[in-house]
Amino acid sequence: MTRTTKVIRLNLKITEKSQLVLFTIEYYISSMTEKTILEKIKTIVTPYVQRKEGLENFDDSTDFLTDLKINSANLVDVILDVEDEFNIEIDNTSMEGMLTAGDAKRIILTKMES
Repeated sequence: MTRTTKVIRLNLKITEKSQLVLFTIEYYISSMTEKTILEKIKTIVTPYVQRKEGLENFDDSTDFLTDLKINSANLVDVILDVEDEFNIEIDNTSMEGMLTAGDAKRIILTKMES
């Protein structure tokens, strides 16, 4: 599981002593697990799959073009759906490297952490 550290600083003025106290609260937001991301990718690609048997053993090595027979036009739709689902932007270089479910997961994790 990936963790992202967020730091919140809360300024609180104590009026009796006219002091400004700074509290730092550190907390963790657990990012989605890799398994959850893979499940979401599977859900996203399912409407575009021409070879449904490829979904039976869906994992990191599942190739969108060969295993699932998603055509290149629909692959663009998959990328747009991934951007919407994960609230990220995928650049052209990343798009070209998104050929497997594992590639997609890696790109998503990278974009979510940046």
